[in-house]
Amino acid sequence: MSAALVKPVLYSYFRSSCSWRVRIALALKGITYDQVPVNLLKDGGQQLAIIEYLEETRPNPRLLPQDQKKRAQVRMISDHIVSGIQPLQNLAVLQRVGEKKLEWAQHYITNGFQALERILKNTAGRYCVGDEVSMADLCLVPQVYNAERYKVDLALYPTITRINKTLLELEAFQVSHPTKQPDTPAELRA
Repeated sequence: MSAALVKPVLYSYFRSSCSWRVRIALALKGITYDQVPVNLLKDGGQQLAIIEYLEETRPNPRLLPQDQKKRAQVRMISDHIVSGIQPLQNLAVLQRVGEKKLEWAQHYITNGFQALERILKNTAGRYCVGDEVSMADLCLVPQVYNAERYKVDLALYPTITRINKTLLELEAFQVSHPTKQPDTPAELRA
């Protein structure tokens, strides 16, 4: 059976940035899936890198532009967020930091957003790279959510804020939101 015919299973934690990115990709591509909640607060949890696989096996709509320069920009922005900002707020890291976790998260999000804002001023159209939703946008929205959770002043990042607001109007970003997942605690549901 081809990969396109198999209904995927997403092992997901409602507030995981990694899971959220995949939920957005699945929604954008119109892929129905089964979801199995994984509690990342118990036993360390697990994460899968899957967006590039989805792009290769189900290429429409595209999450990576055909234009080589734009595709490189999308990967640069995505890598900046998922490698340079987001890992520094992982549960294991914050637990290790202890009482100063708010300061820690704010510091690394702020540093990352300062660089990201400069990049986006050169690449953005309606979205992170031009006017089509890309993998970079899937990475941006969960990171802005984390910035809000850690009380980062987003007024300093008008391009990031504008793009995030535009993306959150799209159905794929709404249905994949952490407050709308089956494992979202009742007090956090939208």
